[in-house]
Amino acid sequence: MTSHRHFHRLAWLAAAFALGLIVFGAFVRLSQAGLSCPDWPTCYGHAAWPTQAHDVVRADQAFPGRPYEAALAWREQVHRMLAGTLGVLVLVLALVAVRRQRNGIAEVATASIAVALSVFAYMQGAHVAAGVVALLGEALLLRMACRAANETTARLAALTLATVVFQALLGQWTVTWLVMPIVVTGHLLGGLATFALLVAMAWRATPGAWLTLAGAPKLRRLLWIGFGLLVLQIALGGWTSSNYAAWACGAQFPKCLGAWWPHADFHQGFILWRGFGVDYSGGVLDNPARVAIQLTHRIVAFLVLGHLGAVGVRLLRTPGLRGWGGLLAMLLLTQISLGIANVMFSLPLPVAVAHNAGAALLLFTVVSLLARLRSPPAVADAPP
Repeated sequence: MTSHRHFHRLAWLAAAFALGLIVFGAFVRLSQAGLSCPDWPTCYGHAAWPTQAHDVVRADQAFPGRPYEAALAWREQVHRMLAGTLGVLVLVLALVAVRRQRNGIAEVATASIAVALSVFAYMQGAHVAAGVVALLGEALLLRMACRAANETTARLAALTLATVVFQALLGQWTVTWLVMPIVVTGHLLGGLATFALLVAMAWRATPGAWLTLAGAPKLRRLLWIGFGLLVLQIALGGWTSSNYAAWACGAQFPKCLGAWWPHADFHQGFILWRGFGVDYSGGVLDNPARVAIQLTHRIVAFLVLGHLGAVGVRLLRTPGLRGWGGLLAMLLLTQISLGIANVMFSLPLPVAVAHNAGAALLLFTVVSLLARLRSPPAVADAPP
């Protein structure tokens, strides 16, 4: 039961906005604009970015190690502004969704104020205090999500807002920790998690969205396995990008550096934490470590193709789900083709951004089916 008759429309608006933000974020990351604003949440001390000549001079003086590049800085700061707009949309959703929970609005509002105060504290240089206050806000939102266990919409809304807050922290750490790969990968996963939660919430709130199927339990199990493989592959894609491993095999597919299995350093390739104080721009790994990342990404891609391809065939044979099966098959083939094109043409920006969008659309398809499928009442009520 939703709290407002237009709730599902607002949820779909937020989901569409999140998808656009994911695509634009990929453009920012892949165009090497992730560190184009060396401070956070401002850009060279500006709410927007420097535009006047004297502002640019002051910016270069304040950050001598990061000279201002107008063509890049606007991308990063616009991305932050769009992320803030999404945060406001999710906050409104959360306030509407929890209004029937005891003290729901008060707790969400308190958590949001705590997060706002943490941003202010961070800008004043009180980084530890900012982190503590932000985590307090997170704890309040997670508590609300646990309390609302019997109200799916309220639980999802509180959890989505908590994810957005953590996304903001990851965005901050991306800058302060100099595009550390584990943080950049986490930021990508957080954006897609936000999108997935919004899609699930929108379907749950949409009247008449259920897809009733006798074989729903088995199909849902297969979809959950596919969901796990897809998340693993997306994480590997983020790890590949953040470690600059897309070029590790040269412009060769299916071979890599002229061999089916070239020398690869899997130990170095998958060390998640390398400490602070390192500028990770351009990557810090030797090529054998990057080859290991690239090979792993390719292997899991074929696992995803095999499993979700089989699910797609099953959907195509199921009345009422053939459209979803066709969509899943089309997205899988398109995504594999874009991945191969990235390798063969040395990661052209439009293709790389489209590859990220394809991952988001695959996630949309799987999450949509998981959110909508249910068994007929007779099957659902049968004893185990």
